[in-house]
Amino acid sequence: MANDELVFYVKLHVRPERVEDWKREFHAIAQAMSREPEFIACYAHQDAGDPNQFTLYERWAEPDVESFLRNQMKPYRMEYDARIEPMLQRPREPQVLLPLGEWHGARV
Repeated sequence: MANDELVFYVKLHVRPERVEDWKREFHAIAQAMSREPEFIACYAHQDAGDPNQFTLYERWAEPDVESFLRNQMKPYRMEYDARIEPMLQRPREPQVLLPLGEWHGARV
């Protein structure tokens, strides 16, 4: 993992009746994000103990959060943000992570 990557960990609490709607919206935005030149990877997880909680781990080739936000001011991203807002139990909980290292097992 390069030190010039911007890494996000985002926690989302989705309303129980909107989980499937959110999954569809997220799948569409992930497809759109994957076409961005700065996009490296995104991993999405559903909590095993709480089916309404999701976490995203995103890696971007961006020098800082300000650059990322400038590049994300695209219509598809702003539309996604507006559509998912009513699906959430509370605001998203993003964190910026500082990469320390990366290890892989023999199967990778």
